[in-house]
Amino acid sequence: MRGRATVADGGTAADNEDLPTAAAYYARGTHGWRAWWTLLHPPYTLMHLSFVVFGAALVPVLDLYLLVLTLAAFFLAMGLAAHALDELKGRPLKTTIPTNALVALALVGLTGAAALGLWAAHISDVAILWLVPVGVFLVVAYNLELFGGRLHNAHVFALAWGAFPVLVAGYAQSASFGLPLVLGALFAYLLSRAQRSLSDSVRHLRRQASHVEGTIRHNDGTTERFGMARLIEAPEAALRLLVWATVVLAASVLAYHLVAGTWVWDAGPVGRPLRFPQSSL
Repeated sequence: MRGRATVADGGTAADNEDLPTAAAYYARGTHGWRAWWTLLHPPYTLMHLSFVVFGAALVPVLDLYLLVLTLAAFFLAMGLAAHALDELKGRPLKTTIPTNALVALALVGLTGAAALGLWAAHISDVAILWLVPVGVFLVVAYNLELFGGRLHNAHVFALAWGAFPVLVAGYAQSASFGLPLVLGALFAYLLSRAQRSLSDSVRHLRRQASHVEGTIRHNDGTTERFGMARLIEAPEAALRLLVWATVVLAASVLAYHLVAGTWVWDAGPVGRPLRFPQSSL
């Protein structure tokens, strides 16, 4: 097993010599392009964008143009702005990205996301305008820990980063919160709670612990000592699986619409809608 060595007493040496130094398993560094990659939190950004696809696909006919707009808006708001604000609050990733660059990234991300939301409302005849300030508020309040950090908790995280993308994407497509959309949002909420539960302990160990050591005494009398690397191995494997499971789920529901032909590309006033007949498959 990684990080363990056999010792004379039949036990194993603690693996604190394998202490992880990165702030997250996907972190590539704190300088240059590696810092920007780390800032994006690529697995989790991909996971939450998958919630957008999943929510949009919970309709009889999927408008791909609106889906692209919604994906772009959430990438700007969550992938860029939210993570920039999070790094501004205490530098948890310890990147060397200048503060003014983080502020600029957050402003560009939120402004771009709001503009895309306004454009989607303009072309779709769907009253999604009221959801734009809600999204901006969630990004700012959660990541900057406003109101004394009262909104910076697992419940709000799962609502904002799980349920909200599903609800917005589905509402943009159908202008209603039907039962399938509500159940889909509940699924995303629960999955995000699972993600948060796994990542909380790992994040604490990676970013705040300097030494971890424990002992397991087996029924046969042998002992096994372990350290931090052993503790984070299983939760991080589960996190990777959660991310890819969500991506596959989103891809499957999108593929359903593409294969069945139950999709359109409706650019509203800027172009003639393209509608395709259902496939015979």
